[in-house]
Amino acid sequence: MKKNKIVVLSLLLSFSGFSQNTTVAAKKSFSTDGKKITVYTTADSINLRLTQTDNLVFKPAKQPLETEISVFVNPNKTFQSFMGIGGAITDASAEIFAKLPKNKQQEFLDAYYDTEKGIGYSLLRTTIHSSDFASGSYTYIKEGDKDLKTFSIDHDKKYRIPLIKAATKTAGGKLPLYASPWSPPAFMKDNNHMLKGGKLLPEYYQSWANYYTKFINAYEKEGMPIWGITIQNEPMAIQKWESCIFTAEDERDFLKNYLGPTMAKSGYADKKIVVWDHNRDLMFQRANTIFSDPEASKYAWGMGFHWYETWAGGEPMYENVAKVYEAYPDKKLLFTEGCVESFDAKKYQFWANGERYGASMIHDFNNGTVAWTDWNILLDQNGGPNHVGNFCFAPIHGDTSTGELIYTPSYYYIGHFSKFIRPEAKRVSTVVSRSQLLSTSFLNTDGKMVTVVMNKSDKKVTYNLFIDMNKTVVEIPAHGIQTLVY
Repeated sequence: MKKNKIVVLSLLLSFSGFSQNTTVAAKKSFSTDGKKITVYTTADSINLRLTQTDNLVFKPAKQPLETEISVFVNPNKTFQSFMGIGGAITDASAEIFAKLPKNKQQEFLDAYYDTEKGIGYSLLRTTIHSSDFASGSYTYIKEGDKDLKTFSIDHDKKYRIPLIKAATKTAGGKLPLYASPWSPPAFMKDNNHMLKGGKLLPEYYQSWANYYTKFINAYEKEGMPIWGITIQNEPMAIQKWESCIFTAEDERDFLKNYLGPTMAKSGYADKKIVVWDHNRDLMFQRANTIFSDPEASKYAWGMGFHWYETWAGGEPMYENVAKVYEAYPDKKLLFTEGCVESFDAKKYQFWANGERYGASMIHDFNNGTVAWTDWNILLDQNGGPNHVGNFCFAPIHGDTSTGELIYTPSYYYIGHFSKFIRPEAKRVSTVVSRSQLLSTSFLNTDGKMVTVVMNKSDKKVTYNLFIDMNKTVVEIPAHGIQTLVY
């Protein structure tokens, strides 16, 4: 009898707990009741730029027809937490910023980092010493100093560090910062050159691992907390600029035997280490090699990737991001770099450049990516400076001859995400019924849902936005992008 009483009591307690959990869940569930939908639109044909274009409401709906185009959002199915969207402060960006008039400098900072006046960037990348986007190659030590006794970040104090601090201040005082190296110093490599690939010599593995911790220490002493590092920018590319080759096995072994333990011993076990930092094409093979090794994997927060796999003439390999997300759900995915290559001043307003950003961001987020980082936040009217002539586009260009800022379509396309989706938002299941549209949704911590819809077609599209059996009807212009906040 006593045993039966215990069982009954246990069941009652379990039911009580279940009932409480259900109540909590019900309070948190998303509802369209009383929700107003604010629509912001950017479109080429009617000259809209992040413009508020509509205020809508949800109404009861019936089963949609096959002849209708619909976007279906299911708030009960959530996925990864959102970390942020941002861009890279390179030497090139900082040098051009310093040449702008003071009023344009403030306009620029507001345009990127202010959530009201601009698009609210919430993430920042920078380089560990030089990349191609600088006026020249340099390191933080004297050549041959394997003990790093001459380590100094004085070079960065002229342009780069002031811009990082100004951006952080404009963003409200907090801006997660991560850093990537393009090449070890020349003497540490088998080609004795910072440019054109080459490999890190085994005798310098420890010295190079120490270099990362020196960088973190130096930047943090300047009041710039480092969120994390990537091991090597584009480790499979022999470039005419700063570059270094790490095979999957090289990177795995450097991480588990040198960099990971060195970071931990130096008190930086909390800093995130990101592997790969290269294109989507080979990311699954790199993930298998590193994440399948427990001793290496324990040091890896996740994987970074770029969008340049299209250099070979194919389409973006979005599905590879999904494959890594599916195979290694405990690892985070971070888009670390993308830009429009081959600068041409005649194409400042080339709309397809913006659409490239929109398509990539929607696909990458829908495939599990937690954060998205553009490349240079600012370049000049020539797509530089770049010390090897690799001139590219940025979302904003600063014309150093006139002092004017040039906003490209890419800026506005990025803004449709970064201005409205805030850190710690949860991605929400979103599906479209026709291929003319792309869409993704996030639920912010303030309870507001953000749905981004992109129209790739040459015609305006009227679509239903469905939540359960409630809907609103929206019109999106040809080659347009919309953010719906509700």
